[in-house]
Amino acid sequence: MDGIAPEPLIVLLAGGICTYIVFLFLVASKQDPREPPNAPSGIPVIGHVIGLMRSKFNYYVQLSHQSIAPIFTMTMPGQKMYIVTTPDLIQDIQKRPKTLAFPPIEAKFATTVCGASAEAHNILLKNVNGDEGDWGLSMDSYSAMRAALLPGPGLDEMNRLMIQNVAASLDSLIPNGKKTTTMKLSAWLRRTVTAATTNSVYGPQNPFKDPEIEDCFWQFEHDLMSILVGILPSIMARKGLAARAKVAASFETYFKNKGHEQSSMLMKNRYEASAKNGVSVTDIARYEVGGAIALLVNTAPAVFWMVLLLFAEPELLEDIRKEVEAIMETTTDQDGKTIRSLDITNVKTNCPLLTSAFQESLRYRTMGTSIRQVMEDTVLDGKWLLKKDAMVQMPSRVIHTDASIWGEDVNTFNARRFMKDAVPKTPNGKRPNPTAFRAFGGGTTLCPGRHFATNEILAVVSMFVVRFDMKPVSGSWALPKTDHTNVAAVVMEPDTDIEVEVSPRKGFEEGRWAFGLRDSKMIFAVVHEDKDV
Repeated sequence: MDGIAPEPLIVLLAGGICTYIVFLFLVASKQDPREPPNAPSGIPVIGHVIGLMRSKFNYYVQLSHQSIAPIFTMTMPGQKMYIVTTPDLIQDIQKRPKTLAFPPIEAKFATTVCGASAEAHNILLKNVNGDEGDWGLSMDSYSAMRAALLPGPGLDEMNRLMIQNVAASLDSLIPNGKKTTTMKLSAWLRRTVTAATTNSVYGPQNPFKDPEIEDCFWQFEHDLMSILVGILPSIMARKGLAARAKVAASFETYFKNKGHEQSSMLMKNRYEASAKNGVSVTDIARYEVGGAIALLVNTAPAVFWMVLLLFAEPELLEDIRKEVEAIMETTTDQDGKTIRSLDITNVKTNCPLLTSAFQESLRYRTMGTSIRQVMEDTVLDGKWLLKKDAMVQMPSRVIHTDASIWGEDVNTFNARRFMKDAVPKTPNGKRPNPTAFRAFGGGTTLCPGRHFATNEILAVVSMFVVRFDMKPVSGSWALPKTDHTNVAAVVMEPDTDIEVEVSPRKGFEEGRWAFGLRDSKMIFAVVHEDKDV
């Protein structure tokens, strides 16, 4: 055969790739003395890549312990990143949404994650950062979501449907005629949260009612890292891409059948924002697959950790049950049967230990990272130069594990940490800076679904703990490892499930349960920004 033999060709190709990587590294590693100091790396060029692959979200924590500066530089092949480790600097960044921006990053990855067309991507890029005013698909989509998810009629409707679905799942948890049931805790919670959330958002024609579509979505979520990396995705993420295509096709059918017209305000607003900007139905469906990630990926594991942590501490569980029972109303119907009623609004306002445990479980188990793109050279705090086109990362894990903020018990679950009368264990004896709680991000990208997520988590947990006893089949509680947490997650995902035996609580076996929510005007201010509302 003419030409170059296979072995030398492979060597030349490998050499070319290495040379290109080194070139990208040299371009990215040019350092202005005013920039944040470089993070140490034992291996040139790819050291940080290897560190992230090995330690994942904990790698930022490891680097922060080696740096005395509140911000440091990580140089990756072809990309410079600044890692911010203090609440004060994060607040400074959040005040600069145009120069340190998130929408351009979201647009960059939307096509890859959702598989949208080049035409839809170009529509999304128009005025993506709102520099020319509040118009365009990006700005309209943000406004559409915020309007639907703020306390008001739209959120109330979603909350009530969600609670009805959760209550139905609890009613059917133990089969008729049985006193106990054995189940995989994480799997059951994921099914329950998926059904409750998607039914409340998508309405009667919810595509997730089809078990195959639900399974396909989670297969897509499982392969998301391989899809994002983009190295031979047709091979490395073959199942995920096929699953994504099926979910997108089901959404396209949903939209063509006008399913969104019977859905929540959130879904109606999102559809109208896309259609108004000329996005095709096919691409609206593709983008909705990405929208489902935000709806589903974090709530189920958040409930899992909170339930597990409460049941692992019997005295804490008993105290929380007493709180919930104190606001529960017990009546009888005309046949003399007991009716126990619980309003989730009262849970948010009258159960300080439960809500503190909720916040603490998020602090303890979240690992999300807020990201910004530097749109122009910017100086932080009068001294740190951020160069245009670099990325800024604000890992919540670094903030949430900082003993100088939270105290000497930072690495343990302390359910009373967020209670008003809790004694701070911080070095200065003061309460932690409220802006240090980063479970929902902050600034202009503060999670718009935080109120719905809070209601859902508190509803599932309060309804479950007051109705059921639970014990691990293995005989003892243990926290699963989280090494395989997905790239899209904000809350750590358990690597393994826990098999549990569930039974009705003694004294609560008989009667009927009624759960509700009056309205969303009385919010639980889980983040600092909501305390000013």
